[in-house]
Amino acid sequence: MGETFQVSATVFREGHGIIGAAVVPRDPSGARGPLVPMAELAPGTDRWGADVTVGPVTGIWRFHVEAWADPIASWHHDAAIKIPRGQDVELMLSEGALLFDRAARNITVKPGSARLAAARIGLKEVAARLRDRDLAPWDRLAAAEAPSTAEILAEHPLRDLVTRSRSLLVQADRERALFGAWYEFFPRSEGVQLDPMGRREPGSGTLRTASARLDAIAGMGFDVVYLPPIHPIGTTFRKGRNNTLIAKAGDPGSPWAIGSPDGGHDAIHPDLGTMADFDAFVARAGSLGLEVALDLALQCSPDHPWVKEHPEWFTTRADGTIAYAENPPKKYQDIYPLNFDNDPDGIYKEVLRVVRQWMEHGVRIFRVDNPHTKPLRFWERLLADIRATDPDVLFLAEAFTRPAMMRALGMIGFHQSYTYFTWRNTVVELTEYLTELSGDSAPYMRPNFFANTPDILHAYLQYGGRAAFLIRALLAATLSPSWGIYSGFELCENVPVRPGSEEYLDSEKYQYKPRDWADAERDGLSIAGFITQLNDIRNSHPALRRLRNLRFHYVDQPDLFCFSKQVSTIGGEQDTVLVIVNLDPHNTREATVWLDLPALGVTGEFTVSDELSGESYRWGHANYVRLDPAERPAHIFSVKAEGYPQ
Repeated sequence: MGETFQVSATVFREGHGIIGAAVVPRDPSGARGPLVPMAELAPGTDRWGADVTVGPVTGIWRFHVEAWADPIASWHHDAAIKIPRGQDVELMLSEGALLFDRAARNITVKPGSARLAAARIGLKEVAARLRDRDLAPWDRLAAAEAPSTAEILAEHPLRDLVTRSRSLLVQADRERALFGAWYEFFPRSEGVQLDPMGRREPGSGTLRTASARLDAIAGMGFDVVYLPPIHPIGTTFRKGRNNTLIAKAGDPGSPWAIGSPDGGHDAIHPDLGTMADFDAFVARAGSLGLEVALDLALQCSPDHPWVKEHPEWFTTRADGTIAYAENPPKKYQDIYPLNFDNDPDGIYKEVLRVVRQWMEHGVRIFRVDNPHTKPLRFWERLLADIRATDPDVLFLAEAFTRPAMMRALGMIGFHQSYTYFTWRNTVVELTEYLTELSGDSAPYMRPNFFANTPDILHAYLQYGGRAAFLIRALLAATLSPSWGIYSGFELCENVPVRPGSEEYLDSEKYQYKPRDWADAERDGLSIAGFITQLNDIRNSHPALRRLRNLRFHYVDQPDLFCFSKQVSTIGGEQDTVLVIVNLDPHNTREATVWLDLPALGVTGEFTVSDELSGESYRWGHANYVRLDPAERPAHIFSVKAEGYPQ
């Protein structure tokens, strides 16, 4: 809602008469909105366009283009030529009066509509003035040229030979589908019960103890708190620490190995608490301005109730065993994938029931695990059914897969995608990829730039030190309207399980991982303050809430990356943000930044104010920058066309 897109069409007619065109929107109820006037995009091309803003109602909007012959504009064109020359003066004025009479009659005045009544009266007055022979001809013509007359005709044009295009659809989602800051954490690691004598293994945290972490998450400016699966975990083939094949006593197992005798996807792990505890967690999050996103992972442990109740929902191998999940050479012996071929309707009805159950408990966002391994037709059906009754419910696709599949998931209804941001780290890589994401794919595959996940610790973070975490957070938070981090990012956790791996050592997927947040703050190990600053900047700049407004600028140093975003605010002012980042986490870089001034909406010199440091500078087309990753890895400038730094 509130996002603007361009509608364009080829519009032409025979002869020399002047034509008009407009976009006609219809809201989800079918009510017709006001015409959005179109203009020729380039003279002589017959290509017309208009910027259309959808909202304020979510749902399926429809729109079409209408084109028509504009008899008043054609008359005015001829009258403005003939009358000053004394040609057919009275004939032209009489014909104009008849046209304005027609235009007035076409305005249907509803009871109590003073605005429509005034418009009709205004057009009748123009017709009367055109007939008034006591006035000079040019004074009579001036009545048709008045700005107030043009405003009325823009809203109520006189239209002949009206034609229309076919109707097209656009899905308008709530703003969280495009803009938001996500924080992922494992509730079982918050409030872990430790035995000071070391006589027993740690015990799980609960949803009640985890709710204490919500204040800090909200304090950093996040909008969404995302929980990995909170369901019962199987014991058969349970994985141990660091993904070992044999679990030891006290190893909690992977949350993605869903299902045990305690229940499946509709249950809560007994160690975490009860449904009442979950409801309290959601309520506490809501009171802090946080939405709760829940993982939807359609897979089972061998102990899931579905395995016994519906063996047809799984794949049986030649030796009679049920096939576990594999992504060679990776093996997931503790997880059975679903087979959607044998009973697709049965699986669909059960998954729909599960999703709606969590919706009833306050979940309006789902992060979907590996959707690319399930049939597209299944997702298309599920997302359409949910959207039909609850258009505010959002789905994020965690699909690190082939580009065509990622695009298809967006096209069939997923609201966001994780994308390949993690693996784009150079100026060339970021420019090429963001050009793609902010271009033709932007309407259907909105990116959510997670800087890390429990599965992904990129080499850039492993070897870049604290500066690398600052840089990647800043890129994610300013390039994409939606971004996120997994717990521990703010502590710069960067140790892999082995060289060359993107898995964390002592991964939280397989063990409890309590963190001493207070000690980290006291010791200066946390970058939570920087993350808070980023989210504050995002919330104060409307330009950072959009994706398609991204523009790149040239820097004569290959490690410095420069881009800008600009948007018109409700008051008609321009909000412009200019970002320059040193992508080298190890070395200071100096360069000249060459700015595309029209993209910034400025000419000549202007003022830039750094949102990170508070410093201001007077800049122009070419500007010197020096960025030390240890002290200042980037500038986030707000751009002002007028005024000088204090």
